[in-house]
Amino acid sequence: MKPFKFFLITDTHYFATKLGCFGEEYKSFMQFEQKCFAETEAINKAAFKWLSEAKDADTVLIAGDLSFNGERESHEGFIRLLKMLKESGKRIFVITAGHDFNEKCFAFNDTGRLEFPGTPREELFDLYFEFGFSDAISVHKESLSYVAQLSEGIRLLALNNDGDSEYKHTYTASQREWIKEEMRKGREAGDMMFVMNHYPLLPACPLFGLIGDAVMPDSDNMTTLFADGGVHLGFTGHMHNQSIKLKTTESGNKFYDVCTGSLIGCPAFMRLVEIEDKKTVKIESVPVPDFEWDMEGLTTEEYFRRQFDMMIVTYLDCMANDPERLMRKLRLPQNNILKKVLQAFGKYLDKATLGSVSRLFLVKCDKSIKERPLKDFLKEIVRNVFTGNAPYTEDTPEYKVFMGVIGRFSPVLFIVKKKVKLKGKPLDVKAMLRDCLGNYGPDEYNTTLILE
Repeated sequence: MKPFKFFLITDTHYFATKLGCFGEEYKSFMQFEQKCFAETEAINKAAFKWLSEAKDADTVLIAGDLSFNGERESHEGFIRLLKMLKESGKRIFVITAGHDFNEKCFAFNDTGRLEFPGTPREELFDLYFEFGFSDAISVHKESLSYVAQLSEGIRLLALNNDGDSEYKHTYTASQREWIKEEMRKGREAGDMMFVMNHYPLLPACPLFGLIGDAVMPDSDNMTTLFADGGVHLGFTGHMHNQSIKLKTTESGNKFYDVCTGSLIGCPAFMRLVEIEDKKTVKIESVPVPDFEWDMEGLTTEEYFRRQFDMMIVTYLDCMANDPERLMRKLRLPQNNILKKVLQAFGKYLDKATLGSVSRLFLVKCDKSIKERPLKDFLKEIVRNVFTGNAPYTEDTPEYKVFMGVIGRFSPVLFIVKKKVKLKGKPLDVKAMLRDCLGNYGPDEYNTTLILE
């Protein structure tokens, strides 16, 4: 096989702005949003123009959530961009996902929130037929999955697990059998095969394993099936985070999950991937290009980050100032005791510093970070989980303070670890939090992966 390059983007969430994205209720909605909304059309146009002119590769993969929420007009606008990209000489392979079909969609104008019918799932195959399915060597139409021969010796296993049945977010029984058969065919042909799947196959950090849809429910069994069957690499999206995670099976086989940030929100990146040979894959991250919008004096990166930080600050501020709003957003019961606990913790966050927390829990704190507001530190931890390459490893003062405080709860955490299991394994909260602070694996932006 010859070396092969392609671009990968995900979570484009294209929204047709003519549907409405303004007004007071829109502003309130955006306070809790990581991704942009009104700007998506402009962002996608800029990114697709850049891709159409890029000389590094002539193939583009898109890993799902193509539209904002399944609006028919959004699909039509996005398909126009795909056709423009195709006319520039690029080959395009997409999968759809949960945001691409919906019974009800929404928009906003000065009167408030508008609701209207979305796109049925059964229409997606025909809508996106020429962007993957038409070039496939095998199709599993029920699940909107397919296999494509990207080049001599390289096959793409494009998988969709966003059905609206009992198998939602997992693979159906017939799809699993189809996957096994396609893997067998790939091995017999001597081809290198990799996966594109919207849902992460490995969590970006262990804590994400506690979140309902942050990782595919049957990820452990499926990644073992892939790795032991000769498929060692997957490209995913959905969580809008930038991560590269490795699993080694009991048989000693590797599986890497390369999750890429959303095109329309921090961290906003594309990937340029070079498959050098069956064992060696080079990953490079490319920032989303500048787009036409009033940035209010900010760079593109700063603009995306401001939206992300506003989301985190809104959650933290609501604890102290509007806990009922926070509880509604998190779908928590309107319990008066819970409300008071959240409010008390929120008010504490407003005043606390790393130094004051250290004094409270009798933990040593380096003087260089004593005056740092606890609220700002927590905001950064959350952002780092999504942007990747989290910097606070064991040798940093921030790690020592945070894990020192967590260590004061060791008796409770020991009981949790002994009594509670996650996917059959003891729930080690301390290890989960440790991996939120620092990256202990490959560089999550630019690296070379050795698959075998």
